[in-house]
Amino acid sequence: MSRIGKKPIKLVDGVSYNYDTKEGIISVKGPKGELKQKIDPAFKLVENEGTLSIERPTEQKRHKALHGLYRSLIHNMFEGVSQGYKKQLELVGVGYKATAQNNVLELSLGYSHNIWMAIPSELSVSAETEKGKNPVVTLEGYDKQLIGQVAAKIKSLREVEPYKGKGIKFVGQYVRRKAGKQAAK
Repeated sequence: MSRIGKKPIKLVDGVSYNYDTKEGIISVKGPKGELKQKIDPAFKLVENEGTLSIERPTEQKRHKALHGLYRSLIHNMFEGVSQGYKKQLELVGVGYKATAQNNVLELSLGYSHNIWMAIPSELSVSAETEKGKNPVVTLEGYDKQLIGQVAAKIKSLREVEPYKGKGIKFVGQYVRRKAGKQAAK
């Protein structure tokens, strides 16, 4: 039983959508941009009184599983084109640096060389370094999936290790620490 799939999506002013029932493609357009998503054409979108709900065709296990997924994807599209999304990554480690210019991120993560990473044009990237604090890389855009994918790629360049806590992590992320050699005594 999908409880998420039954929740209606609130329609926002300034955001319009178009659903092609033959091909099953929904496109959402707003002030931040436009997103498209392919969904199963058997699902129906019903609009009433400022909300949009998704109805599944049958009670099959497959349709029940996809019901909540499609609702979440469409809700993320509406929220992304109206408000946008933002993720912040913190670089924890001595000498770790980050600079961003023209959607190219340059990272110094303790390797023998700097890492250059091209960020997709749909996103904007910025890097701030305050004295006495760790550098912070900020990703902003309207596509939640793309931001998550790029953030995961940046995090994978230097995983957080549990002994000293060095690496790239999300701002506010808790890192469980291990005791190390001192635990044996």
